[in-house]
Amino acid sequence: MGNEKKDVLSNDNAAPIESDAEAEAAQAEEEVVEKPEDTKWYVIHSYAGYEKKVEKNLMHRIESMQMQNKIFNVVVPTEEEVELKDGVRRTTERRIFPGYILVEMSLDEDSWYVVRNTPGVTGFVGSGNKPIPLRDDEANKIIKRMEAEAPKIKVNFKVGQKVRIVEGPFEDFSGEVDDIDLDRARVRVLVNFFGRETPVELDFLQVERI
Repeated sequence: MGNEKKDVLSNDNAAPIESDAEAEAAQAEEEVVEKPEDTKWYVIHSYAGYEKKVEKNLMHRIESMQMQNKIFNVVVPTEEEVELKDGVRRTTERRIFPGYILVEMSLDEDSWYVVRNTPGVTGFVGSGNKPIPLRDDEANKIIKRMEAEAPKIKVNFKVGQKVRIVEGPFEDFSGEVDDIDLDRARVRVLVNFFGRETPVELDFLQVERI
């Protein structure tokens, strides 16, 4: 029939169409570099406040000097932190070790030169001129801390200080911090209730320092 449409996909000889995801996966597989057995995490010093800039500089040098087969990861250890200020919750990214950056690399003269001479790098952590790698358990602990789903809550008060309750049944009451439980993110506050001090257990984000 003249008005019958042809199915352009019915040709048995047609090449299979590769999805974008499959193409990206294939490309990523090709780009995987096998790490040498001596690959370790090292710690480098940088100027405080310039960690992200140094990270960017080092990544650029790794690419321009084709050191991808010796330097594999550059990480500025950070974690999310929640703070309650003026009744508003703010989530910020806090540097776990200000002035320090982690580098996963196979150390030799070439890789050492690339890292050591990156603008903003003041040196390796080590003994004398010899960089000392982190132990595997130390590196894993830092990475695991960065990947934690629950953000850390910033505590801006201490035992004995006056605080105001900003959420819950005791909202707008004031009291004195009696105990702080960092593991449970809970604080016990002594509140003057009906003429006597009553201990009230609250979440860190339910109180703010006066």
